[in-house]
Amino acid sequence: MVLREITFTLPNRPGALARVARTLAKEHVNLAAISVDSAAGKGRVRLIVNDPDRATLLLRTAGFEVEVREMIAVRLEDRAGNFLRVLELLAREKINIQSVAILVAREGNQALVALSTSDLPRTRKLLHKSGVASRVAERLVSNDELLATAPTIPSESVGLLL
Repeated sequence: MVLREITFTLPNRPGALARVARTLAKEHVNLAAISVDSAAGKGRVRLIVNDPDRATLLLRTAGFEVEVREMIAVRLEDRAGNFLRVLELLAREKINIQSVAILVAREGNQALVALSTSDLPRTRKLLHKSGVASRVAERLVSNDELLATAPTIPSESVGLLL
């Protein structure tokens, strides 16, 4: 199973993000994670949705230049320092992190974090070998099944765990 993230730029104006959300909602594309930041009048949007192929087509049809990245899901106990372990492991191997998304979906008491890196096959191998990544976690958060279980927001914090 593959987890993909969609990124694109949109004008930083009132209603621009609502237009995107409306476009996706109208076609029943469910949003599982979103990140937006802005600079110089432009907003950079990152989305994880249940149907990235359909969302990409819809966004491109609406005039957006869309980039799609594959991600790997890792399972981390929700405790300070666990995400740092992943970051240090990738840094030692000179693997650059391109994006991070902490997902609402959880597996027991463990937060699920999605990563995009400069070398995903090597990252996947490294994190599987270290025991941080698991096939179970990756199956749990594939785009097409991401929202099927209707995850709830946990009562405890799911911070960056640094």
